[in-house]
Amino acid sequence: MKNDNQTMDRQIPVGIQRKRKLKKAGMWTAGFLALLGAAAWLGTLMITTLDKKALVISDVDRGTIDVSVSGTGKVVPAFEEIIVSPISSQILEVYAHSGDSVNVGTPLLRLDLQSAETDYAKDLDEREIRRQKMAQLKANTETQLSDRQMQIEVEEMKVAQLEAQLRNELYLDSLGSGTRDRVRQAETALRTAQLQMNQMRQQYANEKKVKQADMRMQELQDAIFEKGLSEKRRTLDNAKILSPRRATLTYINSEVGSTVGAGQKIAVVSDLRHFKAECEISDTHSDRVRVGGSVVLKIGKERLPGIINTVTPLSQSGAITFTAIPDDMSHPRLRSGLRTEVYVITSIKDDVMRIRNGSFYSGPGDYVMFVVKDNMLMPRKVRLGECNFDYIEVVEGLEEGEQVVVSDMTKYKGKEKLKVK
Repeated sequence: MKNDNQTMDRQIPVGIQRKRKLKKAGMWTAGFLALLGAAAWLGTLMITTLDKKALVISDVDRGTIDVSVSGTGKVVPAFEEIIVSPISSQILEVYAHSGDSVNVGTPLLRLDLQSAETDYAKDLDEREIRRQKMAQLKANTETQLSDRQMQIEVEEMKVAQLEAQLRNELYLDSLGSGTRDRVRQAETALRTAQLQMNQMRQQYANEKKVKQADMRMQELQDAIFEKGLSEKRRTLDNAKILSPRRATLTYINSEVGSTVGAGQKIAVVSDLRHFKAECEISDTHSDRVRVGGSVVLKIGKERLPGIINTVTPLSQSGAITFTAIPDDMSHPRLRSGLRTEVYVITSIKDDVMRIRNGSFYSGPGDYVMFVVKDNMLMPRKVRLGECNFDYIEVVEGLEEGEQVVVSDMTKYKGKEKLKVK
């Protein structure tokens, strides 16, 4: 028994104990490494994988950017004329239909002009009466002034006679044959006649001014009447509705018998061979939109350069409007009513870092973009600047030669990395 107890109490050698500890530590290390491997494997399974074909990827390169601001536009005929009824009337006949090609002077429709022509005929009679009154006024004026002139001449002869009498009385008085009373009588008679003659001259001058004023007033009234008559004649001529230019009839009131008011639209002719764009852009860019400025109309993949023709400075609903004339107004892609993107060129930047324009871009500022690296997409903070319809300026955050995703990645916001295949 004693020997057995001694055997049981015998101490395990140190070398064996060390081997046992190393074996145990190795088992723990292997388990830990296996756990890390499993975690890494699960991590790879949890990384979102995207199809590279579904992404729009751009190279970061250097080049020129025509800086622009974008708006929207609508293609409309370059020349369009609205024809309105010059008078209140009734449509009697229609000679053309919408879609017809018309030339200058082509009859479009006929209005009832009987009432207007009757009024015009009355005015022609009134004009003749006015002419007769004017001739009568001139004749009366000439007669009255002539009579006044004749009276003045008679009075001048009387004054001359009295002057001769006064000289005779003075001569006789100097010889002692006359008297002072006769001299004073001759002087008084002469002075009275001179006063009467001066009064008649003044009356003649005043009457002549009055007659001339009456004549000018009558002439002015007649001139106003003539202008009204000419306007009525022009209105009657316009009431014969004719095409003002070679174009396409895009609208006509074809309801025979219907009544139209003065100023009411009855037809529209449009030149469908040449076009322009009616554009709209945010009023925050109003200082960049000027007459004569360069624009680009983008229709599908087609880009049509042009210039700004007119600008409406008033802002409505946060936008200003302007018209743009393409260099090729008859380009085959232009169609009336077609919507188009419009880019107003504001400046040109040379030798800048750039990426392709994409749907994610909403203006200069900071963005989180995914950079392509070893089949992985890594998020990176990037600062972008101005743009045009092709490129966006890279201010900082990217290097030339890198690749970056320019399609909308909003739903992957917050992801540390993405995988592509």
